[in-house]
Amino acid sequence: MKIAYVVHDLNDPAVARRVRMLRAGGGDPVVIGFRRSERAPNSVEGARVVDLGRTADARLGQRALAVLRNLARPAAMLAAAAGAEIVIGRNLEALALAARIRRAMPGARLIYECLDIHRTLLGRRPMDRAVQAVEAALLRAIDLLIVSSPAFLREHFARRTMLAAPTFLIENKVLDLGNGAPAGAVRPPPAGPPWTIGWFGNLRCRRTFAVLADLARRHEGRVQILIAGRPSPAEFPDFVGDVAAAPHMRFVGPYGADDLMALYRQCHFAWTIDWFEEGLNSRWLLPNRLYEASRFGAVPIALASVETGRWLAQRGAGVLLDDALAGLDALIAGLDRAGYDRLHGAVAAIPREALVADRGDCTMLMQVIAAR
Repeated sequence: MKIAYVVHDLNDPAVARRVRMLRAGGGDPVVIGFRRSERAPNSVEGARVVDLGRTADARLGQRALAVLRNLARPAAMLAAAAGAEIVIGRNLEALALAARIRRAMPGARLIYECLDIHRTLLGRRPMDRAVQAVEAALLRAIDLLIVSSPAFLREHFARRTMLAAPTFLIENKVLDLGNGAPAGAVRPPPAGPPWTIGWFGNLRCRRTFAVLADLARRHEGRVQILIAGRPSPAEFPDFVGDVAAAPHMRFVGPYGADDLMALYRQCHFAWTIDWFEEGLNSRWLLPNRLYEASRFGAVPIALASVETGRWLAQRGAGVLLDDALAGLDALIAGLDRAGYDRLHGAVAAIPREALVADRGDCTMLMQVIAAR
């Protein structure tokens, strides 16, 4: 079954994970999309790539023009998608292009994969209203909505009365297509102090950097911060320099899925708090790092009041803070090995199926998106 998968960033590791799932479930995806880096990949997990051009973080106008340009000249993406039975748009700008592809192939199913709720979908400015009108028109056209957090349905889409399509929740679990080895909160990291906190993934939250840098500085070596991933140039024009100027912080650059275990094994804790678009999307999402940290044995640190905190509270795991600054100081001041072992043990007790997606999940995904 051919799938046209339209994405906002061809180089996003989460896009690669979804392509792996589609292929493992029996799909034949072609990946059509923009890129945030200088070059497009030659392929994504073995799937053909069609590059629609470069876009940039935090430049909504530039991204809108890129979408309009490809809507006006759709030949490349229509040729690549020819014969597709399913067209998926991974976020709203990609959905606009996916809808154009489906108009050329009216028998195909149109699916919206929503991983974030952008602030313009919740605002009251004229530009926000325009984006919301586009969202409303596209929601009327889709055959299925896929979300990664139940809060997106509860807090946003439940209020979109024009949405008539069925919905499907697929969390950002770690993909394991191997032999089904235990999810392992693997062996604990070496005894602390120093206590190492890992901050991994899309690095876009300036407040997180400030809080962690301040914590490491004040505790004078009792806390170390290990950072890996892709910093947003819009938020951090000189991320390497920022880290170099902060004591007890270390940045090791981007990583791939195969690096996750080695990274998390170095960490006692994992930072899952995100104040980017504070009070909106950051309250609702369930980030990749929540599942990755728990899968590989680092204790997640989360705010109790957000969806990530609720997910952990339901499983009796993690460090849940009401106030990040005071809570972190209290955590570090009173932490000993026995206390850490209790926290680690609670993470180890999270069931494998809550953290890991396997071939059965891939098959289920394909069954859901192909259902008529």
